[in-house]
Amino acid sequence: MPYIINEKTLALFPNGKKTKVMEWNKEFLLEESITKMLEYNCNLNGSTFEGRRRGSSYLIGSSYKPPIIMDEIKSLILIPTHSSKNPLCKWFILENIQKYFLNRHNRLTIIFKNNQKIELDICFANFDKQVLRAIRLESSLRGRKSKKYL
Repeated sequence: MPYIINEKTLALFPNGKKTKVMEWNKEFLLEESITKMLEYNCNLNGSTFEGRRRGSSYLIGSSYKPPIIMDEIKSLILIPTHSSKNPLCKWFILENIQKYFLNRHNRLTIIFKNNQKIELDICFANFDKQVLRAIRLESSLRGRKSKKYL
């Protein structure tokens, strides 16, 4: 059974043709690639990965490395660290990030809402830009929902 991205998912990491999943209280390795997993989860939510990518790009006005709305009802927005075509691309769930900063070793530290933390060799400014894009996307979705009731 393929993995279903959910509220407990913190991050997805490429591991060759496999995927390392980081959840609230466990980490595990899956036999499927991130690309297949993302496509499967988008299909479960009524779209394709490319459709979700284009929709996000349209809503935030940015086509390079757009965040992806995985599940609008649960507010699951995924933040890519690189282009989705890059085999090094890692994905983070916006809702589960508590804070992030550049540590004294010039590495990005991400602290999740469950107080787990990881250090990555990712440019702070680029990650910050990705988080801001995801927040813009979240705001756009919220604004669209509130207009229904006017």
